[in-house]
Amino acid sequence: MNLYLGLDFGTSGARAILIDSRAQVHAVAKRSYNIESVETWQSTLFDLIDRIPPELRFSINAIAIAATSATILICDSFGQPVSQPLLYHDGRGSAVLAKLSSFVPEGHIVIGATSSLAKLVWWYEQHLKRLGNNVSLYLQHQADRIGFLLHGKLGVSDYHNALKLGYDILELRYPDWLTSWQSSIQLPRVLTPGVPIAPIKPELAAKFGLSPSCSICAGTTDSTAAFLASVGTDASPGQAVTSLGSTLVLKVLSQDRVEDARYGIYSHRLGDRWLVGGASNTGGNALSQFFSDRELVQLSEQINPDWPSQLDYYPLSKPGERFPVSDPQKLPRLQPRPDNPVEFLHGLLESIARIEAEGYRLLQSLGASPVYSVCSIGGGASNRTWERIRSRYLQVPLMTAQHSEAAYGAALLALQNAQSEPSV
Repeated sequence: MNLYLGLDFGTSGARAILIDSRAQVHAVAKRSYNIESVETWQSTLFDLIDRIPPELRFSINAIAIAATSATILICDSFGQPVSQPLLYHDGRGSAVLAKLSSFVPEGHIVIGATSSLAKLVWWYEQHLKRLGNNVSLYLQHQADRIGFLLHGKLGVSDYHNALKLGYDILELRYPDWLTSWQSSIQLPRVLTPGVPIAPIKPELAAKFGLSPSCSICAGTTDSTAAFLASVGTDASPGQAVTSLGSTLVLKVLSQDRVEDARYGIYSHRLGDRWLVGGASNTGGNALSQFFSDRELVQLSEQINPDWPSQLDYYPLSKPGERFPVSDPQKLPRLQPRPDNPVEFLHGLLESIARIEAEGYRLLQSLGASPVYSVCSIGGGASNRTWERIRSRYLQVPLMTAQHSEAAYGAALLALQNAQSEPSV
């Protein structure tokens, strides 16, 4: 029996999911970790593998890793970190936005304080003088780093993680404007997510009882892996996933690529198709201002989801919106507020459903494939009242994902590409 291991390193927790060739789950392991400390990445990685039942480990054919997007690390030619990682939400890149704008095409996704390239340029200007120009340095994304700990090959990434570094996912190469930027930091070779990079290190195979031929695969981002977990690797254009978490995130598989910096819309490449996404600031954070989790459940049960609310809100936890409305100064609209909390919640849920529908209409108007089905993930996906409200607006079948863990999506990537030849 061949098994496939997916690993996910998120913002506060890490998870491992082991599946077979029919995508059935055989083992799950999870633990918390400190994303700010690169030393804990390794200890967490080894602990997750150690938690897989020993009798299953030798059957693991391939391992793939998902991790936070735009979390980067600079290391030396031996793979030793020269500083702590710059995390996904680190905004110090704002100090070099003018520099970025001097050589990056207008409206490109990397012109933002938290992009991988913004962090790299900031780090380069802050630290390279201290280290000197003669030292060999390498950039690693978090998924690259986890993979490196297993296979030992420096300078390898995937085109999901490299997107916010500026990699051209249409031409599958670094653009001239990036390679002409003067830096002594080595940019990674970019591979297709999920393809085998190299076998696991022999000493780790012996330590954990893994097969010496176990392939370590190119990684992906956690959000992309969650999409794959929800709908599988064989979804067709028009399949969408709505994440009803602290914010509202929409993703749809499209035949055509869509990019629009005004709304923060960009596309990940999935083979010859495109995963188009946009994120609104409405969602669970806006609801939690007024209701506890328990109140949301109890009050939702008292709402008639087939009877439209007449309240027209734009629920936000703080000013500012990017998608489907581009307005950094947009104020929350939460009036009039009825005395009855059931009516108030009804208006909030209805309004978020309206924003979701507007988001999908915007994606389609910009060129994304028409949505034929929506899969729901996140905490709000279990709210059946909300699901019926959303179905009135979306007018397509809704379903709740059987799997939504990024580790499961990473395992599917390993399974999908297991027969490919190692790339390094």
